[in-house]
Formats: sequence, structure tokens, C-alpha cells
Amino acid sequence: MVELPTPWALLTGEAFPGPVGSVRYFTGTGPVASVVHISLVVPAVGLDSHMVFAFGTADSALPHFTLDAVHTGDDYAFHLDLVQRADLASHPVYTDSVYGPLTDAHDSAARIDGLSPAAVGPRQRALMSPWMLVHRADDAALRAVTPLAETYLEQWLSLAGAFPPEAAEEVEDTDLADRDHRLRTALFSREVDPVWARVDRLLGPATTDALRGLLITGHPGDTPREAS
Repeated sequence: MVELPTPWALLTGEAFPGPVGSVRYFTGTGPVASVVHISLVVPAVGLDSHMVFAFGTADSALPHFTLDAVHTGDDYAFHLDLVQRADLASHPVYTDSVYGPLTDAHDSAARIDGLSPAAVGPRQRALMSPWMLVHRADDAALRAVTPLAETYLEQWLSLAGAFPPEAAEEVEDTDLADRDHRLRTALFSREVDPVWARVDRLLGPATTDALRGLLITGHPGDTPREAS
């Protein structure tokens, strides 16, 4: 991956003096098309938020890796997933190949003291995978999640290095590029995710839409279209 400059090396907002975050953007020529890292750090309101999204190429069955962690006040929240690229119910080989190795890690989260379910609506959950972990946490619980995050990352890196051919063959009935565009348009839409309204208040609608465009398309400067 090669890091490329963006207009958002320093994010600013009208409500607070000085920088309130940053964006790092990487592109590649292999199975990983782009990686986006967005940080929002505003000590005045107790916000420390970091998100990493690694996107497979548009026509690839490689799931997208996502990890974000937020610290507000004394509380933490995190979100961890490999975002599916095809319908899981009708593609059991893909499901078992991509997500089977994550099952033990996913199930072990239920045994970590200090984790509680995060408020995520069913429409948002429908866009992710059933192996998604999304919780609120205290300090000790967040540290206990670290090995789970490493397991998810190692599985994703393994898939990026050598995606199982039988799983790729099974999803040949899916228009992967079209499905992925529809998925990302919905996943990062204002209608589906209320977090963008809060980002608006921090960065302003124009910058917020530019970041949404980057996440949806993988290219700085592209304008997002709202999900229907």
C-alpha cells in the first residue's frame, strides 16, 4: 500500500479552534484497493475516535476489514467486522471459508466482563456480518478485546494473501462490484447511520460529505449519492 495525500491531513471545524482530527489514505494495486483511517480528537468535548476501513477491490470477494474505537468520557465503544461481499445465506462455502475461523473469537466476546451491547439498529446490522462485534466497554474489557481484533485482522490478511478459490467460485453468481457500491452507499449514508449528523456538527456538511464520498468510492473528491 502507498500513502497518498488528501485535503484532510488536518481536519478543522468552526466550533473548535485548531485541528480536530486527520485522515490517512492508502491505495494498492493488489487485492486491497484502499485503506482509510479517520481520527477525530477533541479533548474539549472528551472525544477520541479512530476508524480504519480496508477495502477489497470492487470486483473481489475479499471482505472489507473495519475496526473503530471511540473514547468518550470514561466509556469506550468499538466495532469490529469483516464486511461480507455476497449473500451469506445462499453461499455456505463463502460463509464457512471467510467467517468460520472467526467463530470462536466472536463467541468468546460474550464471556468478557465489562462489555455491553452498543445501540445499533437492525438496518445497520443488516449491512454488516453476523460475526460483527459492536459493544460498549470499560477499560479492562477493551484491553481484553485486543486478541479478538488480532484474530479478525489475521483472518482478513490471510484471505487477502490467498482467497480460497472454492469460495470465490461460489460467488461468481454475484455482481460483486454493483453489490459493493450499493452496500457502501447504504453503509455510509446519513439515513442509515446517525453518526454523520454528529460529524456534521464537528466538521460541517461539506467536509462530512467529502469523507463519506471517500469511504463509498475509495477516491478523494468523489461525491456520494444517498442510499434509497
